[in-house]
Amino acid sequence: MTTSKATQPVSRNKLLGVAGVGWLFDAMDVGILSFVIAALAIDWDLTKTEMGWIGSINSIGMAVGALVFGVLADKVGRKQIFMWTLVLFSVASGLSAFTTTLVAFMLLRFLVGMGLGGELPVASTLVSESVEAKERGRVVVLLESFWAAGWLVAALISYFVIPAFDQSMGWRVALLLTALPAVYAIYIRWHLPDSPQFTVKVESKKRSIFQNIGDVWSKKYARSTLMLWILWFTVVFSYYGMFLWLPSVMVGKGFDMITSFKYVLIMTLAQLPGYFTAAWFIEKFGRKFVLISYLIGTAVSAFIFGSAETMEILLVSGMFLSFFNLGAWGALYAYTPEQYPANIRGTGAGMAAAVGRVGGIFGPLLVGSLLTAGYEIGFIFAIFCGAIIIGVIGVIFLGKETKQMELE
Repeated sequence: MTTSKATQPVSRNKLLGVAGVGWLFDAMDVGILSFVIAALAIDWDLTKTEMGWIGSINSIGMAVGALVFGVLADKVGRKQIFMWTLVLFSVASGLSAFTTTLVAFMLLRFLVGMGLGGELPVASTLVSESVEAKERGRVVVLLESFWAAGWLVAALISYFVIPAFDQSMGWRVALLLTALPAVYAIYIRWHLPDSPQFTVKVESKKRSIFQNIGDVWSKKYARSTLMLWILWFTVVFSYYGMFLWLPSVMVGKGFDMITSFKYVLIMTLAQLPGYFTAAWFIEKFGRKFVLISYLIGTAVSAFIFGSAETMEILLVSGMFLSFFNLGAWGALYAYTPEQYPANIRGTGAGMAAAVGRVGGIFGPLLVGSLLTAGYEIGFIFAIFCGAIIIGVIGVIFLGKETKQMELE
């Protein structure tokens, strides 16, 4: 890859900061949603199934957004899609604070999901194409670490803001706080340059969308595509099934809402060292090492968390769950764009993310339906543990190492 201003340290740091701020606000929204679901269950007297549908409708939107905007990123550029998705996300998120019915709330959550689902794979693609091979993985994992910062802010808002108001106002104020700062992210992103690889490869813009989709499954890339689809589905299925239900699971284990929010806040802090250690290991030992080891750590932590009987085991296993799971997420976002050349990179990453979001639809729904049917949390988390192991097997047998590989 030819060196450009985008690969110089200052520009790289600026790119990381600008992209990271948007990523942070996205994470705030997803994080807030897990707490809002717990608050809405009380305010609107929701059933477990309705609670599950709130999380799932968000993932349906993310699946649609990842596919549509990922494909468009290869046609109109990474920067333009970056902007469109953030506008869609922030406007819909702000409006959702004013809803009075579950149907209206879920419709807006679908639009929020579209913006969020489109932005994340496009952001990682843009950053991957704008830094040198020797530090590409580390920088993308550091970009993903903004997700932990966003979750931390969400947990702080939920702990201090939601209980400070009556039950019909607290969650509304929390949602407004996640939407308003996104306006600033739109402003600073306006001056962001597009990917140097997309700018140089003019011929990729002349290709049809259907050509790009077909090439993702061509003989050369079919193995990588299959591996990514398995990995994305299992990781997203387990993540949204577990993390969107964390506050509600804590309430179900006998803690009041405020205490549950406090414990989830503590667990969230463990995401940061998870990212930072993954960022260090990914260039030292490779992408496959980080994905396999951190996903195995996630599976073990999930199993212990689901069957925990004491507050101490619940808290410690929850912290390890956050540590390993989010570290694996960082490696996943670094690994995905590296599987394809520039002319189909957005399409390939977007399609993989879309398949993952299908898993995100079923995860929360599964928890809600199984809880309604009387199954224990331990059994439910064991299912997520098994799903993660399937993802690990996919990486071991189908994945290729891409550490410091020059992008096409």
